[in-house]
Amino acid sequence: MAKIKAMLNFGRLLLPDLVSRGHAVFNGFNGNTNYTTPPPPVDPNVLKTSLDDLSAKMAAALDGGKKALEAQKQAKKPVVNMLEALAHYAEVNCKEDMNIFLSSGFAARSTTRTPPGPVATPTIEKVTQGKTTEARASIKPVKGARSYVIQYGPLGPGGTPPTTWASTPAVKSRPASLITGLTPGTTYAFQVRALGPEGYTDWSPSVTRMVI
Repeated sequence: MAKIKAMLNFGRLLLPDLVSRGHAVFNGFNGNTNYTTPPPPVDPNVLKTSLDDLSAKMAAALDGGKKALEAQKQAKKPVVNMLEALAHYAEVNCKEDMNIFLSSGFAARSTTRTPPGPVATPTIEKVTQGKTTEARASIKPVKGARSYVIQYGPLGPGGTPPTTWASTPAVKSRPASLITGLTPGTTYAFQVRALGPEGYTDWSPSVTRMVI
């Protein structure tokens, strides 16, 4: 069973949202018999006092005064620290019961992982001449690809698609993949596909080049 984790990052919340969460936690802990042994690290009434102080400082800072804004900033810190301490306490002492955890006033972090989506079909950016009988194919990478395969074959009469293909693996998109054993004076078609979590993608459109 996955452990229950609280949504944290209280310091990144907008101040009204922080105060709202703080009051939810105060109400959740105040008189909650699920969280009495061991006692929580923060007295809910102390949290309530700090929330009231922060709310007052927020009202005073509405005019944008420098001193008032600094006071608001300083009043925020203890609220964030207390909420973090209580969140971890609730995680440990909720007995892995979601209803007990939610009674604390905290929100639970989702433990569901989104499965990776299908990988897009890659493309060949360009094919350049290597040494005689060689070519180098540059792959435009796609997110989520584990590896690539390049296939190549000589064009038929009148530039028709190849009837036979050879292939070579490419673990990464960089550096360009070296393809050897080609016939000088022959125009080849080059295609690439990627291997992703769901298998291979379709082959990319062909890029052609005459090998010299």
